[in-house]
Amino acid sequence: MKKVLIVTYYWPPAGGPGVQRWLKFVKYLRDFDIEPIVYIPENPHYPIEDPSLVKEVPKNISVHSRPVFEPYGFAKLLSSKKTRRISSGIIQNKNQSLVEKAMLWVRGNYFIPDARKFWVKPSVAYLSELLKTENITTLVTTGPPHSVHLIGRSLKKELNLTWFADFRDPWTSIGYHKKLKLSKAAQEKHKALEKAVLTEADHIITTSETTKREFRGLTDRPISVITNGYDTGYAAEVDLDKNFTISHIGSLLTGRNPKNLWKALSRIASENAVFRADLQLEFMGVVSQDVMDSLYRYELGPYIKMRGYVSHAEAQRKQRQSQLLLLVEIDSEETKGILPGKLFEYIQAKRPILAMGPKEWEAGSIIAKTKSGKTFDYNSDSELTSAILAWYDAYKKNELVSTSVDIEVYSRRALTERLAHLINQN
Repeated sequence: MKKVLIVTYYWPPAGGPGVQRWLKFVKYLRDFDIEPIVYIPENPHYPIEDPSLVKEVPKNISVHSRPVFEPYGFAKLLSSKKTRRISSGIIQNKNQSLVEKAMLWVRGNYFIPDARKFWVKPSVAYLSELLKTENITTLVTTGPPHSVHLIGRSLKKELNLTWFADFRDPWTSIGYHKKLKLSKAAQEKHKALEKAVLTEADHIITTSETTKREFRGLTDRPISVITNGYDTGYAAEVDLDKNFTISHIGSLLTGRNPKNLWKALSRIASENAVFRADLQLEFMGVVSQDVMDSLYRYELGPYIKMRGYVSHAEAQRKQRQSQLLLLVEIDSEETKGILPGKLFEYIQAKRPILAMGPKEWEAGSIIAKTKSGKTFDYNSDSELTSAILAWYDAYKKNELVSTSVDIEVYSRRALTERLAHLINQN
């Protein structure tokens, strides 16, 4: 078998979608004659954890780790709540405290590309010996955090191995980048590091066509799109919710706040007593204060059920129980290429998807192609209301189903086969 070293910051017991991409690749790579060897931090700072994912790590996989200096540990002494919020990606647009503003400024201007930068040098020293000892000539780095790619860059220079740089999210064009209060010098350094990684890696992997097009303007290196996907492990039978549940699984960060949806639901509820009795809005994961304020402003408080963060298995169960699955992305040019990991699990759950995002959102194209739901922008009004009423009418007749098609290409095993093909070609 060909050996491949995978360098990732997020690994079980980390929770959230970021960890699952490479956990699932590792799960299936052996099926295609590739032996994964994983390198992770010994003492990471994970904003959310899901211990249930530990049992999904394949047996006898070689996992190496080294300590990482975590500035977030010191920041927690000032404010653990604000530190957890920032490290989770929740950056409030308003009402920021002086502590939060200071933390963002330091994060953006001193920790470039991110707060895990101190893991780079000790990792390079450790991994250069490991690569030689194990006779490994292929390396994968996956970010964010994008400092992980700097480990790959140094090892590439030192050992001239084959390096794949996997971008689960964009770097300088991602929405929250503008909120880090960057100085001009810091902005230029981020862009220089991004370009260095994109031009020095042997192969770039992105999760969307939009990011591929963006990177194509920065490098002539080969770029392949391998999206996130769904696994086929969850097979338990579930009963549909009795209520007309609209469920959102995952974080609703600041900016993911479709006020036109809340307004439409509020208007229908105020005009229809039966709808009002059936409606339930269920949220699993972190919800920003901005979103909560809007929900209550539109008098949707009586219909809200907050579940907090749950295990991946529980999230999968709720996906299959819900009447509608809500998918939301920030309304901006920068987010058109964002494909949330839960999109593919939503598709496989076979429940209709109500998606809200920017115009020409790539996720909307996938939903349309797979016939798994409907996508609306933040200016939709009458067509959004009509769709909700149509779904509700089907729910009352016990006829609310999803007709999703051609989804097999998004299975984790099929995606891993594509990855293995790339690796074996190089």
